[in-house]
Amino acid sequence: MGWVKDALKELSETEECKIRPLGNSMKGKIESGQLVTIIKIDPKNIEIDDIAFIKWKGNYLLHLIKEIQEDKVLIGNNLGKINGWIPLKDVIGKVIKIED
Repeated sequence: MGWVKDALKELSETEECKIRPLGNSMKGKIESGQLVTIIKIDPKNIEIDDIAFIKWKGNYLLHLIKEIQEDKVLIGNNLGKINGWIPLKDVIGKVIKIED
């Protein structure tokens, strides 16, 4: 996924990136190809209902934070699917802006 490589590179260099992710799992919040701004954050600053850039099973996703428990977060998409719990340390960034 080209947007993932771009996001990881930019976040490591500037702590903010603008990408155009493709896919439909966040339909209704992020449409495929929309311009999304992500900032690098301390995972402890993530909140429920934030759209987070996360590491998931060897890949990277933009997903919703559904629940937070000490050192882990429950993630899911915007279509009602719950993916499961991930370590808080796997939260890389947070979406702060979505544009056409």
